Amino acid sequence: MSIGFSFHQTFDVIFRDALKNSPLSCVEIRESTGQDTMKVLIGGGSGFVGRELTRVLKSKGHEVTIISRQPGPGKITWGELESGGLPPCEATVNLSGENLMNPLRWWNESYKKDLFSSRINTTTTLAKAIAASPSPPHSWVLVTGVACYKTSLTARYTEDSEWMPFDLFSTLVKEWEQAGSLPEEAAQKTRQTIVRAGVVLGRGGGAMGQMMTPFWLGLGGTLGSGRQPFPWIHVSDLAGIITHTIESPPSTLSSAVPQVFNGVAPALNTNYEFTKELGRVLRRPTVLPVPEFVINALMGSERGVVLTQGQMVEPKRTLESGFQYKYPDLRSALKEIVAS
Repeated sequence: MSIGFSFHQTFDVIFRDALKNSPLSCVEIRESTGQDTMKVLIGGGSGFVGRELTRVLKSKGHEVTIISRQPGPGKITWGELESGGLPPCEATVNLSGENLMNPLRWWNESYKKDLFSSRINTTTTLAKAIAASPSPPHSWVLVTGVACYKTSLTARYTEDSEWMPFDLFSTLVKEWEQAGSLPEEAAQKTRQTIVRAGVVLGRGGGAMGQMMTPFWLGLGGTLGSGRQPFPWIHVSDLAGIITHTIESPPSTLSSAVPQVFNGVAPALNTNYEFTKELGRVLRRPTVLPVPEFVINALMGSERGVVLTQGQMVEPKRTLESGFQYKYPDLRSALKEIVAS
């Protein structure tokens, strides 16, 4: 952090503080001071991606409020949102959802129901609150997944690829994204964005949280054939894409229907390539493949498909929007994650 702090910067800070309790919105404050400060409301903000998004937003001077099941500083509860409506904010993001790969839960109908309800109910609640708000946010970002694209060893998918539900998880994505769709009148005031995330990699959580121990012990290996595509993204880049869409001027990304961005790295890798690269970075052998039938037995065949099959997903529109990745390739992403 620079130790230099000019008179103009000091004046801007004093001016912003004086306006905090005034009726002026953050948009008006930005116009007055030239600072891109926003109030951002995040559903699921205490999760792995939510924590990184909060860090990125706060580092850029934005104010973050998290929607949580428990009250606390900088939080509101889902019950308060439903009863009191949307608090003043310029952007709203939903990251809520039961962990698909929760190792403590057996794959059964109850778990499937929770996967759907935890995503669809929270998304519906936020969409209704936005539509009913007398002062709605200018940006509404829903983070879903690339499971909408049919698994294939050869097909390549961009944000423009057409798709139809074909299994449990693609059906989930369809219903999830439909739940977030705003009525036409509300959509004229609030830009809708969908970010379809791949496997999220990062330190201290996500997919890496479950993989690091066996790989450190030299027990890592490919899953199934290893030939399946492995669409991934570093958690910092996923948070960056969300922030990029929020900060983009409305005229840049405006659309009557949700604008879709694939939240994946531009590198197209297979599970084998990921496994070998992680082994190289950790300096550990990766010679113990896990057969597909073992994965299906442990995870359930419907859930196991997420690990044994995949899609080649390209972030075409994400790149066209001007977003610049910090970790565009596996080597840079994994080196950052395992660095002590």
